[in-house]
Amino acid sequence: MREWIKRFLPQGKKMAPVGLKETPKTKLNRHVDYLYELYGRLIGTDQVVLRASKMEALSLMNSPEAGDRLHGLLRMIQGNPNYDRDFTEEEVPELLKEAEDHLGDLLARKAIEERIERKVGEKMEEKHIEYLRDIRMQVLKEEGDAESPQSQAKLEALDKLEERVTMPSVMERLRPENLGEIVGQKTAIGALKAKLSSPYPQHLILYGPPGVGKTTAARLVLEAAKQIGYSTFGEEAPFIEVDGTTLRWDPRDITNPLLGSVHDPIYQGARRELADGGVPEPKPGLVTEAHGGILFIDEIGEMDAMLQNKLLKVLEDKRVFFESSYYDPTDSNIPLYVRQLFEKGAPADFVLIGATTRLPEEISPALRSRSAEIFFDSLTPEQIEEIIQGAAAKLDVKIEPEVPKIIGEYTIEGRKATNLLADAYGLAVERAGNPAEMEIGKEDLYQAVRASRMTPFVTRKASQSTEIGRVFGLGVAGYLGSVIEIEAVAFPAKEKGKGSLRFNETAGSMAKDSVFNAAAVVRKITGSDLSDYDIHANVIGGGRIDGPSAGVALVTAVLSAITGKPVRQDIAITGEISIQGKIKAVGGVLEKAYGARQAGVRRIIIPKENEKDIEQDYLGLEVCAVAEMDEVLQLIF
Repeated sequence: MREWIKRFLPQGKKMAPVGLKETPKTKLNRHVDYLYELYGRLIGTDQVVLRASKMEALSLMNSPEAGDRLHGLLRMIQGNPNYDRDFTEEEVPELLKEAEDHLGDLLARKAIEERIERKVGEKMEEKHIEYLRDIRMQVLKEEGDAESPQSQAKLEALDKLEERVTMPSVMERLRPENLGEIVGQKTAIGALKAKLSSPYPQHLILYGPPGVGKTTAARLVLEAAKQIGYSTFGEEAPFIEVDGTTLRWDPRDITNPLLGSVHDPIYQGARRELADGGVPEPKPGLVTEAHGGILFIDEIGEMDAMLQNKLLKVLEDKRVFFESSYYDPTDSNIPLYVRQLFEKGAPADFVLIGATTRLPEEISPALRSRSAEIFFDSLTPEQIEEIIQGAAAKLDVKIEPEVPKIIGEYTIEGRKATNLLADAYGLAVERAGNPAEMEIGKEDLYQAVRASRMTPFVTRKASQSTEIGRVFGLGVAGYLGSVIEIEAVAFPAKEKGKGSLRFNETAGSMAKDSVFNAAAVVRKITGSDLSDYDIHANVIGGGRIDGPSAGVALVTAVLSAITGKPVRQDIAITGEISIQGKIKAVGGVLEKAYGARQAGVRRIIIPKENEKDIEQDYLGLEVCAVAEMDEVLQLIF
C-alpha cells in the first residue's frame, strides 16, 4: 500500500524520514501530516473540511496531538462518526497501517476508475467520430450529392415507371371472388370448409388436375373461416402462398426460405450493426410468416424429400430453432430479439395446405399420415360451359351460344378455358374496334384455337350401334380418365391347334398377360381353344395400359371376334380378369367414369368390389357392378 501512497505524494517529497536525530513524536506528526495531505489530494481540500464536519472530526483534525489527528483521519476515511478508540503509543503503528491500507484502497479504486473513464472517453470519441460520419453521409444523401449522374438517371427512369398506370390483368378479373363462383367442386369445398372451420383445424393435402380451383378455394375458405365465431383463425390470420418447385435451399441451411436461416457475420453478411459486433443474424422463414394462419405450398410433391422432413419437424414443434457457432450467450452486446430467437426459437404454429397434381402414392407417406386428404374433381364440358358463361358476365361481353360448348370440347381446365375466352375476346375487340359494341363469335374462338395449336380434348366415341370385336375399356392417367378402344379379329387357323395370337407390344406387358388370361377364360366359357384361331388384338392409337384393368374388355373383344356376336358401343368396361373368370377390383374408378362420360358412354361396368367407390348415377351414368364374366356377357351383348 505504501507504493500506492508514494505515487500520489507531491513531487520531491518523501515519506517521513527515519533519521536517527528525529524524535518519535516528530516522526509521527510528519507521517500524519502526509496522510492528511494525501487524503486532501484524493478527495479535495474543501471536501476534507466538509467531511470532517460531517464526521464530527474537526476538533480532532485541529488537535496538536498526532494521535487525535490520526483518530479523526480514520473517522473520516471510514465514514463513521461514531468511530472512537483509545489507544496507546504501542498501537500507533497499527493505526498508521490501518489508515494507509484504507487510503491505498481508495487510491487503487481511483486509479481503476480513471483508467475506465479514459477508455470510456476513447470509445465515446470513436462513436462520436462514427456518428459524425453517419450524419455527414445522411446529409450528403439528403442533399443529393451522393448520387452519380448514372445512378440519378436510373432513379429518374424508375420514378417514371412508378408513374405509369398498372395494366389490369384478365386473370385477376376472372378469378373467382367467392366460393359460389368455383364450379364443379362442391364436395371438395365442403370438406375443405369442415376441416378448416373446425375448432381443431387439420393439415391438408389437396389432390387434383391443374386449373380446377385448389388454390382459390383454400384462400376463400380461410376468409370464410375468419367470420365464424368458434374458428381458431383471427382477422389477421395470414395466407402465405409459395410454389414447392421454387423452394430451393442449401442442405447446410445457409439459405432456407421456408424454415429460415442464420447469416453469420463473417461469410454471409449479417446486418452491419450486428456484423460489427460479431453477432449472427437469424432470419425467420415462411413458416414464421404463416404463424396463426395458413401456409399454402402449391406442388408440394416437387419439394426436396429432406426439406419435407424438416417441415414435418416444425409441424410437430410449432417452432423453428436456430443454431450458429458464432452465437455467444454471454455476449452482452447481443440484441434481445436475436437472443430470443436463438434461445426460444421463432413461433411457427400454422395450418399446412399442400396442393399437388401428383397421385397420393407419389407423396411422402410421413406427410400424408399427418394430413387429411381432399380430392378435387376434373371438370365436365357442362361445367366448363358454366365457367365460360360466368367469365363472359364478368367481362361484360356478349358471346354466341355455341362458344361455351366449343371451349368445353378443347379443354377440361377452368383456367385454360378462361384463357381461351380471353384470347377470343382480344381478337373480337380488334375486329370490332370498340369493346362496348362487339360479340365473341365462333370464328374468333377458332382463330384463337388455331393460334394456340389446340386439338379437341373430347372426341365422342360412343354410339347407339353395335360392332363385332370392338369394345371400350377404361384407363386413367393421373387424375384424368379416358376411354380405350380395344379391337380383335379372329380367323380359323389353317391347321387346327396351330393358330397364332398377336398383340401390339406398345400396350404393355400387363395388357399382354391379360390376353393370355383371356385365352383360359374363353375356353372355359365357350369350350373353344384359342389355338384353333389366328387372333389379332389391338389397342387403337397405341395407348399404353399400365395395369391389369383392361382384362375384362380384352376377353369381351376376343369372345365377340370368335363368336361373331356384336358388342354395344355405348358401354365401357373396367376390371381385372382371373383365369377362373372372376372380376377383380381396380383403381381410379371415379376418374374412369369421368372419361366415359366425356366420350358419351351411357353405361359403365365395374367390379363388384368397387361398388362402394362410386355412387349410382354418377355423372348421369348407369353403373353396373359385376363379379363374374357371365354377368358381363349378359350386359354387353
